[in-house]
Amino acid sequence: MESALEGRGPLRYGPPVPEPGLPVVPELAAVLARAAERPHAEPPGGGPALLAAAQGYWARRGLAADPALLAAAPGAPALLLALTAAVGGDVLLPRPCPAWWAPQARLLGRPTFSVPSPAACGGVPDPYALLETVRRVRAEGGDPRLLVLAVADDPTGTVAVPEVMSRAVEAAAAEGLHVVSDETWRDTVHRPQENPVVGPAEMLPEGVTVLSDLSGGWLPPGWPAAVARFPGTTAGAQLRARCLDILTALDATLATPVAAAATHALGEPRALGARLAHAVALHGRLAGALYEVLHTAGALVRPPQAGRHLYADLAPFAPALAARGVTDALELENDLTARLGMPAPGGHRFGDDLDQLRVRLSTGPLLGDDERVRADLLTGAPDPLQAAPVRRALDRVAEVLGALAAPPAGAEEATR
Repeated sequence: MESALEGRGPLRYGPPVPEPGLPVVPELAAVLARAAERPHAEPPGGGPALLAAAQGYWARRGLAADPALLAAAPGAPALLLALTAAVGGDVLLPRPCPAWWAPQARLLGRPTFSVPSPAACGGVPDPYALLETVRRVRAEGGDPRLLVLAVADDPTGTVAVPEVMSRAVEAAAAEGLHVVSDETWRDTVHRPQENPVVGPAEMLPEGVTVLSDLSGGWLPPGWPAAVARFPGTTAGAQLRARCLDILTALDATLATPVAAAATHALGEPRALGARLAHAVALHGRLAGALYEVLHTAGALVRPPQAGRHLYADLAPFAPALAARGVTDALELENDLTARLGMPAPGGHRFGDDLDQLRVRLSTGPLLGDDERVRADLLTGAPDPLQAAPVRRALDRVAEVLGALAAPPAGAEEATR
């Protein structure tokens, strides 16, 4: 149990992964159950069937992938830890960024440097700020070698603008940085025609490692599995070999049933593809509705484009929050989590400054706890935005923010 002394700060009390809040696809559960009878262990880095499925997954997205240059692990954090250790040097991250990126470097004693994202999108650093940061770090005796970015971002729920991504990748290449592209949320873009995903591996094939945690779209978060695609070069093969050594030392191997489920999911069978499409559409509508509530109330928030989350800046409510004793992101997290009845992790979890009043809100909790209602919402009937738990949750957000936006009692009389 969390102690009073620990508060909500320690890493293990950090933000949960934005969950789909939906039942497991029966076909996928059956695959996992059958594999539970297998006595053999999955080899470090994944077995041939899993890597062949990952090869097909990336080929369908226009990325050639040799199974000898692929690897799998029980979750993207294990892969990023191995990559950070293998590449060495200091790590550069966009600000804000996923809560699990920086701890990998800190565990290894590697310095991390945040680079602000552009106004247009999250997940990628501003190219000019990146160059400035790299040169400043080197001038101060640092050794920047690794840049981590995302094509579809947690926490902001935005898709990287291709032009911005291209310039950031060019800047990274010019400075000799190895790029890790987190593509966990790539398959959850709400309107792919309007927000096309262009990954850095398509721009810089020899300098980018792609990783994808299947919890983004294909597997439940409780079944940890992730895959990585290394550059098709001698250096890429050497990097993979070092990562496999690290994964082996950590015993970071996939459980056999989860490996079977991941293999099945990466094959993109029709039932799973249809479920993903329905889930993306559902969460896209929920995110859009949550955005409208936040925007109407006066919060600063980018329109969500991918995933099951969005990122709100409540700076316009600073005076009202201060009157409640809320002056930083941690206090905001505690206050909103209690008042909304849903997780509202503060921006400090994602690399933002503690004094910024920012939070990530997820759409999964809007679905409520009734499994039958959640299952029905996948069919589109009733209209998700008219379902009772969704309506109650959105009304609660509007009520809480509306109270912050309203003038204090007696303000009108004082003005007169």
